[in-house]
Amino acid sequence: MISSSCRVQQALARGKGGIYRGRTSSTPLRKLSTTIHFRNALATHSSLKYSELPPTWYSRRWVDLSEPHHEEFWRAIPLWRDVSREDFFSWDWSTKNVVEANEKKTNKKLLEFLDVVLPDIVPRTRELGGLQSRDEFMGDVVSGLRKATMSLRVMPYVLSRINWSDPANDPIFRQFIPIKSIMMDDHKALTLDSLEEKEDEAVPGVIHRYPDKALFLPISACPTYCLFCTRSYAVGPDTALVDKLTYKTSLKKLDEAYAYMESQEGLHDIVVSGGDAYYLQPHILESIGDRLIGMKNIERFRIASKGLAVSPQRFLDPKDKWTETLLRLSDKARKAGKHMALHTHFNHPNEISWITEKASRKLLESGLTVRNQTVLLRGINDDADTMLTLIKKLAKMAIQPYYVYQCDMVPKAEHFRTPLQTILDIEAQIQGTVAGFMMPKFVVDLPGGGGKRAASLRESYDRKTGVSTFTQPAVKGRDRENKVYKYYDPVDTLQTES
Repeated sequence: MISSSCRVQQALARGKGGIYRGRTSSTPLRKLSTTIHFRNALATHSSLKYSELPPTWYSRRWVDLSEPHHEEFWRAIPLWRDVSREDFFSWDWSTKNVVEANEKKTNKKLLEFLDVVLPDIVPRTRELGGLQSRDEFMGDVVSGLRKATMSLRVMPYVLSRINWSDPANDPIFRQFIPIKSIMMDDHKALTLDSLEEKEDEAVPGVIHRYPDKALFLPISACPTYCLFCTRSYAVGPDTALVDKLTYKTSLKKLDEAYAYMESQEGLHDIVVSGGDAYYLQPHILESIGDRLIGMKNIERFRIASKGLAVSPQRFLDPKDKWTETLLRLSDKARKAGKHMALHTHFNHPNEISWITEKASRKLLESGLTVRNQTVLLRGINDDADTMLTLIKKLAKMAIQPYYVYQCDMVPKAEHFRTPLQTILDIEAQIQGTVAGFMMPKFVVDLPGGGGKRAASLRESYDRKTGVSTFTQPAVKGRDRENKVYKYYDPVDTLQTES
């Protein structure tokens, strides 16, 4: 039997030279139908019967994974089998057990975690088909890390929601842990800062594009890094491909940002993002909120955080001060006649558990408005059933489905992008199935700095070339009057004549 440490070394070795394609199965990859193929392959390689497979096995479609109320699902992770509810709900415990890998931190912790949770044989991605060994899969992850623009950081809650019998096809795993075998060549039209945020940076950390709104970026760290991050030019530690432009909090930087915001009479709305506000120290978060509340020209502000999706138990941790600070700011804003909201980021129904529901209930009872922004992702939520299920789950928790974004044209995210037609079709299919005030806006954040525009407001769309065009009357300056913006479908989705 091969030891755990030996398997980790094998995975590292395989990752150095790209995906290892050693022979792990005598079953052909593509010749048989999916059902027959996996029945035969599992009969050959495992004692597990096809009928015993988890319901999501080899499927991207959403199925009901709702656990019995208050089930301690994190105990399914062998490393956390004895972790109590009190410990799992502790923000301190979560930060100590986060899994990370980047240029400065070794992959060892990630690989040791994978070695524990993975079975001996796992399916390949549905794009490839077939089966692979544990160490081959781990090698694919190492190779993916070397090609990704984002470092890896995954919170324990996220890791506990993944179907580890089929991680390569799991809708949560695929968002945060890279595998090289599904990556595609970048579109020739994309750029690292595709939205040209740096071009609209008025002072360090303040992006002022719209007349009455600005984006404030006081931090460049997140609790969990998304592989398709819009701000991959700045968020997280450096990678092998990207030297990041970091947004670090300092008193000088904060003062410069405040001074600029107060000087703009037409500026009324601020989004505090990053990075992720979840990683702002509570006293910094409160200081920012107090200053915004005190500005005469600012009427509303939003705190942007994926925390509710990737570590909701923090909202229920009585020893942690972040949530207390957030709710106190909401009360202060309300008393000052101003509006504050939390904007969060769920992409798939499986991210939601009873812990999410409890955390959301606490925010609802406290009077905090919560809105959600979803990114449309190929193979994860790019069908109407999954998107509608997510919307209904959010609505049930009193979280307003706010935006569904077309995936941005950023490097190493081509396998996540869908053609524009997909977002148009999903919007058309969902329209009328939920209350109008719970219907999200389906938008494209226009490459070249055009800002958000409803996908349905395209000026033209050619499915053969994959080029859609948009105008944006609200965004001016930098020669953008009457500018035509273009979004490009992924090359592999273009229609061809028969």
